Amino acid sequence: MANVAVVPSQKGTGVAAGATRRRQWELDALRLMAICGVVAIHVVGMMLGNDHLTGGRQWWAAVTIDLGLVWVVPVFVMISGALVLSPRAHAAGPAEFWRKRFVRVGPALVVWHLIYLFGARAWLKGEELNRGTVIAWLLDGKVYTALYFLWLIAGLYLVAPLIAAFLHSGGRRRSAVTAAATLGFTVAVFAASGLAALNGTPRPIALGALTMWLPYVGYFVAGWALHRVVLPAWGVALAVAGAAVSLAEVVWQYGHKPAYPALQQLVPTSYLGAGTAVAAVCVMLAATGLGARVTPGPRLGRLLRRLADATFGVFLVHLLIFEVVRRLVPAVAEASSLVVMLAAWAFVVVASFAVSLVAARIPVVRAVF
Repeated sequence: MANVAVVPSQKGTGVAAGATRRRQWELDALRLMAICGVVAIHVVGMMLGNDHLTGGRQWWAAVTIDLGLVWVVPVFVMISGALVLSPRAHAAGPAEFWRKRFVRVGPALVVWHLIYLFGARAWLKGEELNRGTVIAWLLDGKVYTALYFLWLIAGLYLVAPLIAAFLHSGGRRRSAVTAAATLGFTVAVFAASGLAALNGTPRPIALGALTMWLPYVGYFVAGWALHRVVLPAWGVALAVAGAAVSLAEVVWQYGHKPAYPALQQLVPTSYLGAGTAVAAVCVMLAATGLGARVTPGPRLGRLLRRLADATFGVFLVHLLIFEVVRRLVPAVAEASSLVVMLAAWAFVVVASFAVSLVAARIPVVRAVF
């Protein structure tokens, strides 16, 4: 969701010698796809909690949309890694890197937490706010649905200079090995927690606002390791197939959770499950492979860039817009019709982009978009 940077060609960065500088339009396209997916998860995903639909066609369609898009958050983290772990981002040193990044994410973190606390929870939902509850929400990173992502990104920004220095001194191989090791370790840790629960000695993993970033380091590093990898045509096809198969398994597994509790514990259908990790890596590889082969025209490229730059604002405002829609349209609040929910999704996407694009032109307001 951050602005896209261009990675310079230099020894040790994982970029082939002689490679030309280019804005990776495929990362812009991925950000657009991912933010639309995030909105779909929050809107269409409401149908998964409707007990009257469970097991029916509409419910399965909603499951396919929701779980079929489980890759979007990991890919957002991977794109961030591809951009903020580049040598150029750290050329002026850690202090300058942190200044630029936290000037961007810091005000948004503060302002939007206040907006969702008082605008969404207190005003729209009528919830009573007390000091103890608010402090608990803040410490747990649970002020409002997806706001945890701001804490996640802030944590990754904090450690990015250390990770970047380590990666850049070892070249592409070190990046790939580090990504595989950290992502594999994370998947194994969450599987071990599930195994403990199966054995009657549950050891749940609790993440708070200040630790939310830890399990995502693997995705973060993988973004840098993979963002310039160009597979041959058969490799791209294999990556597309791998993503499709992995996501199909995630959808099937979620729909059959009650029948296979052990599978759900060992391979959770979450952002940190093995199936999701495979799908996210495959999506990234397919995108970079296709992006290196296809170049959009100047007009389309500018449009992609402008819309991609607006995705951060879309992420921040879409839940507020959706909450208003739920209050005004009872059929959306009921979440019993796929057609209604898809229409709500389309409206929220368009309205959120409109707000984000307009806000970006207003001097003070754009600081939190």
